[in-house]
Amino acid sequence: MPLAASAAEFHFSAMPSVHIKTYGCQMNERDSDQVARMLVEKGFTMVADETEADVILLNTCSVRDMAEQKAIGKMGMLRKLRKARPHLVLGYLGCMAQARGGDLLETSPHVDLVAGTQKFHRVADHVQALLEARMHALIDDERRPIVDVAEEEGSQSEIRDQNLEQGQVTAFVSIMQGCNMHCAFCIVPRTRGGERARPISDIVEEVRSLAGRGVKEVTLLGQIVNLYGRHEFPKVDGKSPFVQLLEAVCAVDGIHRVRFTSPHPIGYRDDLIDAFRRLPELVEHVHLPLQSGSDRILKAMRRGYTAEKFRLLAGKIRDARPGMAITTDIIVGFPGESDEDYAATKNLCEALSFDNAFVFRYSPRSLTPAADLPGQVSEEVKEWRNKDLLEVVNRHTADRLHALVGSEVEILCEGPSRHNPERLTGRTRSNKIVVFEGAPRHLGAIMPVRIVRASGSTLYGDPVVLD
Repeated sequence: MPLAASAAEFHFSAMPSVHIKTYGCQMNERDSDQVARMLVEKGFTMVADETEADVILLNTCSVRDMAEQKAIGKMGMLRKLRKARPHLVLGYLGCMAQARGGDLLETSPHVDLVAGTQKFHRVADHVQALLEARMHALIDDERRPIVDVAEEEGSQSEIRDQNLEQGQVTAFVSIMQGCNMHCAFCIVPRTRGGERARPISDIVEEVRSLAGRGVKEVTLLGQIVNLYGRHEFPKVDGKSPFVQLLEAVCAVDGIHRVRFTSPHPIGYRDDLIDAFRRLPELVEHVHLPLQSGSDRILKAMRRGYTAEKFRLLAGKIRDARPGMAITTDIIVGFPGESDEDYAATKNLCEALSFDNAFVFRYSPRSLTPAADLPGQVSEEVKEWRNKDLLEVVNRHTADRLHALVGSEVEILCEGPSRHNPERLTGRTRSNKIVVFEGAPRHLGAIMPVRIVRASGSTLYGDPVVLD
């Protein structure tokens, strides 16, 4: 059946509109922002309502099977929109697109574009080509989907300056792509490729541009962010490329806070720990993924450290600066995890008293070593361990928040609270959320607030200190 009787039926009253839905991590959010910027530069308009879009792109995640299934299910529902908008272009981007490639056309035969993680800078051109094909009224069985998932040398250098919303004072900055660690449970090396770093000068130029537009806090992003540039750039005066980058970013005028995520424990060398002592812009918050407190499971995960080494490292980090907060990631139910292994994880969490933790049930990912390991743990046991460990984590989180009641903390006001737009919200240097009553003049301000109350996950500030 023809898509249209004539090309005239595809006339757009305005420039074609695009809707992007993002699944997964901050890296994916930053990648979506890059795609949106390039589309806007070509004259496309971005819309929040998918029913108004001429192009709908799903930027996908492959870390867990549930994220993939959500994206596939969403794409199935989007097919219905073609009845009202026969010219509609549908596409998968990102990690799932990279991992599955052309196989996604079997699962979602109505999809027009599959673009991998090294091809975000090509998406705008692909979308334009697909729409032009529709304008020439190609019939349905002549559709020619574009699958672009090949590796591309230098793709990390295509990461570019980003769009900012009105009043935005924080921003993510991608500094590298890929990962060489090959943890047994992780599909990222397959979906993102090997480590590839942007030059320090390019990153600093982007940060300087962000500061010039009002950004006061940047978060540096990478799969293993603290191993940045280890294969491309030399050490200087005993400092790793990552520490050199931190020094350069912290020196940018207008940048008051610098964060980074997601690191690996083996990347916390002495020069990085010392950077927390020397660089006041580097905030008092470290994300330190534990994954397991059992040496046996850590070895099976291919993590490269023991529970004791992790414990000692956490202590060194906390000693580097007063008020240091440590958050973590933990996987329960990894293949072969016994009750004793889980107990070791729980005990280490109790001992280290993390400020917060993301607890995940192990999800088998095809093409990863862990997927074929014996001793797969039942979903019922995973669920119990997940709930049990969250109770430990939430208790320590609440204790640390309540310990701040009565103290004065510095916050960066980011804007209205999500849950109560009549109030404002900000973050402490240790990455804790503070809700308070304020005024428009406080938007984007770095200021002291006295903590008067704490809930399980949020702090509340006293408005009297805002006079």
